[in-house]
Amino acid sequence: MVAAVTRDNERARWLIAELRTDHAGETGAVEIYRGILAITRDEHLVAFARAHMQTEQSHLEEISRLVPPARRSILLPLWKLLGWLTGAIAAMLGRNATFTTIEAVETFVDRHYQAQVDRLRREGSEPAIMDLLDRLRRDEVHHRDDAHNRRTSTPTRFLRAWTGLVEGGSRVAVHLARLV
Repeated sequence: MVAAVTRDNERARWLIAELRTDHAGETGAVEIYRGILAITRDEHLVAFARAHMQTEQSHLEEISRLVPPARRSILLPLWKLLGWLTGAIAAMLGRNATFTTIEAVETFVDRHYQAQVDRLRREGSEPAIMDLLDRLRRDEVHHRDDAHNRRTSTPTRFLRAWTGLVEGGSRVAVHLARLV
């Protein structure tokens, strides 16, 4: 017989799955910047990537404290690889491609964190986690805006297609990380 599902354990399952996506996302974000740093010799991009990677690393440490190893995505090696490749490919394509990629990723992350914050606010639950997620979201918005402001041209059709692929990949990654 299946145990009755209560509102509290539904919320707990939802929150665990969401925090797992956040942990996977912050893992991937660190790797994006590592990918950039592995490829670029552009000192402007190096400084940008180092500064933002430091923030992403602190986000990962904070989320890691909330998500015990047994609850983390079993696909973390894949998220690391795909994050690294995203950063490396963007860096190979140049400065504007890198900034456009970061802008797209952080736009997605802003919406993702905002949806979590909105639900926690509506439910009036987990205020400390809600505050943390909102703070992380604001940092990601800063990254998005910084990348946007550093671009020197409008994204080309190719870059729009590339960032569409990145955004679609991010949606798939969130879906999968919720499950495993």
